Amino acid sequence: MKNIDEHMLQAVADMHSVPTGAYSIRKNGEGVSKNSTENIIIEQKKDKPGIDIFIKPGTKNESVHIPVIITETGIEEMVYNDFFVGEDADVMIVAGCGIHNSGDKKSEHDGIHRFHIGKNAKIKYVEKHYGEGEGTGENVLNPVTEIEMEENAYCEMEMVQIRGVDSTVRETTANLEKGAKLLILEKLMTHGKQYAKSNMVINLNGENSSAQIISRSVAKNDSEQIFYPRAVGNNVCRAHVQCDSIIMDDAKIRSIPEISANHCDAQIIHEAAIGKINNDQLIKLQTFGLSEEEAEEVIIQGFLK
Repeated sequence: MKNIDEHMLQAVADMHSVPTGAYSIRKNGEGVSKNSTENIIIEQKKDKPGIDIFIKPGTKNESVHIPVIITETGIEEMVYNDFFVGEDADVMIVAGCGIHNSGDKKSEHDGIHRFHIGKNAKIKYVEKHYGEGEGTGENVLNPVTEIEMEENAYCEMEMVQIRGVDSTVRETTANLEKGAKLLILEKLMTHGKQYAKSNMVINLNGENSSAQIISRSVAKNDSEQIFYPRAVGNNVCRAHVQCDSIIMDDAKIRSIPEISANHCDAQIIHEAAIGKINNDQLIKLQTFGLSEEEAEEVIIQGFLK
């Protein structure tokens, strides 16, 4: 791999080399490397771009990496990935997309990820988005995530976008059956004139299903962010929606958490807060010798950790 490929794979998937387990690496609109294991089978779709990932029932302590990198300007693609997680499996899935755009054309990756999580299965999913490059072309990422959780399934999703993405619209939908548990942690930073919008609809359909949605974001310069998470209680269930944002410079943030109860025993809570960096924290860090900019960066990184 080229140095830029290695750098991008490390940024979005913490890959320092080609992993030994199951993986699929996509570059500039094409699959370039793929490997299956005995318990995790990756197959190329025949009717459209993307892959099917089959995780056998009972698979434990394994992982699958499916990063995408774009290093050419003008690449625009839509990819469809389906995950079929068997009963009682316990695995980690590492995704992510990195764009290095050195030209004057827009580079865009749109991905639709569908998760079919079997009874008693457990997954942790990590998705990182990152952009860079000295060109004037835009870096655009529009992810769609659809989650179907069977009885007593557990899903933890960490969705991170820290730098370099000019525009993103994220659509997330989840349906939870009896006893299913979902945790979504979204971390985002925008700068310049970047735009980010996140829509979520979490349907708690099964008895004693539960969900926790946590969004932490920082908006700098003239960037704009919109958060619209919705938790819908259709049975005896619990849900907590929390949106915390730091606003700086001339940025704009809208946070619109919505809760809906369609059952008398649905317990759903939402919280939202937008504010500036605490001035006392800045002053305290500056007494340790940090400049104002350095102190701001320490606070932001701690907030997004």
